[in-house]
Amino acid sequence: QFLGSTEVEQPKGTEVVRDAVRKLKFARHIKKSEGQKTPKVELQISIYGVKILDPKTKEVQHNCQLHRISFCADDKTDKRIFTFICKDSESNKHLCYVFDSEKCAEEITLTIGQAFDLAYRKFLESGGKDVETRKQIAGLQKRIQELEAENTELKNKVQDLENQLRITQVHASPAGSVTPKSPSTDIFDMVPFSPISPQSSTPTRNGTQPPPVPSRSTEIKRDLFGAEPFDPFSCGAGDFPPDIQSKLDEMQ
Repeated sequence: QFLGSTEVEQPKGTEVVRDAVRKLKFARHIKKSEGQKTPKVELQISIYGVKILDPKTKEVQHNCQLHRISFCADDKTDKRIFTFICKDSESNKHLCYVFDSEKCAEEITLTIGQAFDLAYRKFLESGGKDVETRKQIAGLQKRIQELEAENTELKNKVQDLENQLRITQVHASPAGSVTPKSPSTDIFDMVPFSPISPQSSTPTRNGTQPPPVPSRSTEIKRDLFGAEPFDPFSCGAGDFPPDIQSKLDEMQ
């Protein structure tokens, strides 16, 4: 069972490990009271490091490289507990990993110690080149993961932009459509009369058409005696009789 990991101030030390174990045991007790179970994990130990995997999916939860592990020990007061301290590659903080194994806590601690011995022998045989190669490979793998994460983020952004473009095209008005203009009105909110524009008949409130406007006749109207009606605004001085014209001249 994996109790978890917690940050410690020192890269090694029995007291440092003991404080971390006490802290994580208390956290496990609280989780149990809330109905949460302690997760089970699978350890993969090699000369390259310790991998913490999910026992069902085999997914790597933590990859602790061996050259970053600074301390490993089992709890002498509790034979089920074993721990190791590893320096995190991203934050450069020292983390203490705590495990609870019913039978093989001491054996796991010895196995990690043997992995250190084998790695040190290989280091001596290769003259230190193998360690540098592993560091370069680890750096390249980390860079690949970062690039994959950036690539995924860019793909999501492109997909969002395409979706927004489709929505904009759907809501856009169709090409060639013309918005009808409302006729201009005067200060009384009435459409001004234009003699050249055809007048459309507008039905009245009861649905009937209004009576047509009578057109003006160009024929000259005459009175009962057959004479043309007198219009003082359109006649000239020569249109009056002589006697009336003479009186008008005297008045002027």
